[in-house]
Amino acid sequence: MPRWMVVLAAVVSLAAACSGGGGREVQATVPESIKVSSPAFAEGAPIPPRYACTGAEVSPPLTWSGTPDDAAELALVVDDPDAPRGTFVHWVLFHLDPKLTRLDEGQVPVGAAQARNSAGRTAYRGPCPPAGPAHHYRFTVYALGSRPDLPDGAGLERALDAIERAATARGRLTGTFAR
Repeated sequence: MPRWMVVLAAVVSLAAACSGGGGREVQATVPESIKVSSPAFAEGAPIPPRYACTGAEVSPPLTWSGTPDDAAELALVVDDPDAPRGTFVHWVLFHLDPKLTRLDEGQVPVGAAQARNSAGRTAYRGPCPPAGPAHHYRFTVYALGSRPDLPDGAGLERALDAIERAATARGRLTGTFAR
């Protein structure tokens, strides 16, 4: 393959990873009884660059309360519904102990697992919108009534389907980011 084609393929792949879709929203109709917040940013406020692709790209600290007593586990989905080609899923974290009430910055707790995100990575992907208006980034914590049979590195659609089927409650914190 000519060198220019290899370079072009790499550029297209990188652009798709930063601005594409490749995910969807979890469509569970469940009570919004979980309160999610962060010491790093308030509801509707800008997300600090430290947590984006322009900074250290570590996951922000999160706290929550109101998890139902009967939750079997928790899951976290971070997504951008404003991505040019549909919802871009930045992170899926599951098998979280239902007694947890927070995630520290850059933390994946012992026993937790991650699914692939819209970029195909099994990791947190920070906000990375194309230049222009701010995008909204949703950090949604789900209480699950059963423990989905998902391995670490599960495919994105499989993980979102399992979370959707098992969700019994949720809560959301939304931040914004622009470049």
